Amino acid sequence: MPNFKNIIEELRWRNALKDFTTGADSELINGNITCYNGFDPTAKSLHIGNLIPILGLQRLQKYGHSPIVIIGGGTGMIGDPSGRSDERKLLSLEKIEENLQGIRSQLEKFLDFDSKKNPAKIINNAEWLKKINLIDFLRDTGKFFNINNMMSKDSVKNRLSRDEGISFTEFSYQLLQAYDFLYLFKEYNCTFQMGGSDQWGNIVAGVDLIRKISSKNKAHGITYPLLTTSSGEKFGKSIDGAVTLDSEVTIPYKLFQYFFNSSDDEVLDYIKLFTDINQKDFEELTSVTIKEPFKREAQIYLAKEITHLVHGKKGLDDALRQTEGLNKGNWQVLTTNDYEDLYKNSDKSSNLQRSKIKEGITIQKLTVDFDLCKSLGESKRLISQGGISINGNKILDPEKNVSDKDLKANKIIILSKGKKTHKIITVD
Repeated sequence: MPNFKNIIEELRWRNALKDFTTGADSELINGNITCYNGFDPTAKSLHIGNLIPILGLQRLQKYGHSPIVIIGGGTGMIGDPSGRSDERKLLSLEKIEENLQGIRSQLEKFLDFDSKKNPAKIINNAEWLKKINLIDFLRDTGKFFNINNMMSKDSVKNRLSRDEGISFTEFSYQLLQAYDFLYLFKEYNCTFQMGGSDQWGNIVAGVDLIRKISSKNKAHGITYPLLTTSSGEKFGKSIDGAVTLDSEVTIPYKLFQYFFNSSDDEVLDYIKLFTDINQKDFEELTSVTIKEPFKREAQIYLAKEITHLVHGKKGLDDALRQTEGLNKGNWQVLTTNDYEDLYKNSDKSSNLQRSKIKEGITIQKLTVDFDLCKSLGESKRLISQGGISINGNKILDPEKNVSDKDLKANKIIILSKGKKTHKIITVD
């Protein structure tokens, strides 16, 4: 059962509510509604920034509302300019379909599609967008859109201020998203659209369209705060180093470490936003964090909760075991499967050709080639001090050659400087 009086109280407490249209709060409090959030299939996997709207839908369902997930098989062919500084790369139909299937399987982990009372639905907007006749669309829908208003949207203004500008294709995106809302309103009595704060302009466009066409005047929109990178950019699928929800792309260990490394300034906010912690437990955790921040109990709690949420018990167990081995030096707990995971999720720029091993390469040179040491002299000094190890085994001879015996799973070396600096080297 919810620990809050209503969904608005919970969203506000969790700082998961950015903007909403007038009257949206009372509609959510006083009745059960149908709501939707859209995800364009621009990649095979969703990312951690998407957890915010996903958890928003999950929380709404918990309070008795009916969530719809729109997979943008149609809009994904156009490209949303929101939060972008450049034009999106147009994807092939085959790639879009592949991405659709990947996203669909992920969403099924978070929402209840079998509920007898308010089951979640997944719908592909290509079902109706591909059937649109251009002339009919311009006459029946386009006439309700004012160009001045469309150009005033942040997603458009930001692009117009750049030399590259914006294509008519992406400029028209807000018409299609608005039409999605209108279609769901008519066919599913869906009265709420949710999204990140960068979607506010698109959401309002849909709300306005429905209110112009329908006499019911019940369309509303809600936005959530965006998760951003340390540089302030929207944390999305297209940003290098994005942490995804796909265990084949981002292994549970990496997801765990991402949140474990949250700063003291942000970890408590993340706990509110990403977990189901109640107020009492949160106050207790906050007190411990303030008094004894060095214990990192808040970071541990956050990392465990999110890893379990995304990858289940097995994923969490794998992450904890790999953390024990890699981060605490307890190497014997690592299994062959652990090394396989580390291999498939390693930075492939850290690659050592197997021919180099056959030719002969010393540990000393290896540390320099893979940027663990700045010079051969530094490497020799650290090795003599017992500061360099391979797979947890200290190396004392700087002239020792790397051999096949040093490989784990016959394809990976974990080269370490001290206890905290590791380089995962893949051997091909």
